[in-house]
Amino acid sequence: MKFALSVPGLLNYPPAMAPWEVRATGKDILRFARQADRLSWDWLTVPEHLFMPDGMVDVMGRRFPEGITACAVLAGATERIHMLTYVLVVPYRNPVLLAKQIATMEFIAGGRFTLGAAPGHLQREFEVLGIPFEERGWITDEYLRAMIECWTSDSPVFEGKYVSFKGIVMEPKPVQKPYPPIFIGGNTEIAMKRAVRIGDGWIPWLITTDELRRCIDFMRTQPAWEEKKDRFEIVMPTTEYTVEDYSHAEKGETEIVMDRDRILFELEELQKAGATVAQVMTPPVDAVDQCLEWVEWYDSEIIPNFR
Repeated sequence: MKFALSVPGLLNYPPAMAPWEVRATGKDILRFARQADRLSWDWLTVPEHLFMPDGMVDVMGRRFPEGITACAVLAGATERIHMLTYVLVVPYRNPVLLAKQIATMEFIAGGRFTLGAAPGHLQREFEVLGIPFEERGWITDEYLRAMIECWTSDSPVFEGKYVSFKGIVMEPKPVQKPYPPIFIGGNTEIAMKRAVRIGDGWIPWLITTDELRRCIDFMRTQPAWEEKKDRFEIVMPTTEYTVEDYSHAEKGETEIVMDRDRILFELEELQKAGATVAQVMTPPVDAVDQCLEWVEWYDSEIIPNFR
């Protein structure tokens, strides 16, 4: 099993925010990233929202980063660990520009980037950006194909409903071949089909271990599964958020487990269910130093049991 570590301080999501994150600075965040880089964590996960509608601030918080910028800064501050957008909303950007941003960052960082991607769900963001919300799934599919063309072709050519181009050259190419891994986020059958069809992994949200088994069974029925099954990553959060989907309204207290035996047990259950990557949230401690100590404790006490 691989381990992805959520970067605290980048967002203020009330159900899982530690007290120290309210005061977190860029210096704290970079210190955290360098600590994870010195240890054995595989990814740093980076969330994204471009803004928060007034009506969602109480349930989602005021602070969210822009994913590509955050990943670029974190990659520049580290040497080994990979970045994973968790998740980036594909329709928000022109795909030629996004392909160029990712290729540039990935090339300079030595290939340390994975694109966690989804069509998005916060309708107000689409309205402000002038993007048709109802078409976001089709836009996502087309934009991902266009990006792959930019990354893999010496003379990229693409003709679609939302984007078209020809007679261009795009360099540098990504270091990872044939292109940076794409993990698709979302819980619907459409998202799972997209993950198997065009992705290299799947990122679910708000599903239980038993539901994970059923979802994997569904993905196994998809035509491209056999070709990808040995390298397909399934990223499961270890935190079970007690919130409603889409609205993010809290239905109870979200617990971040800190007991060693319980952590080991729950990871074993996720692994048996088919998860290949555990996405870990840091606990609700009072100070950044305590958070860093916990990250090191997890690295020495938990991760070696699954390598």
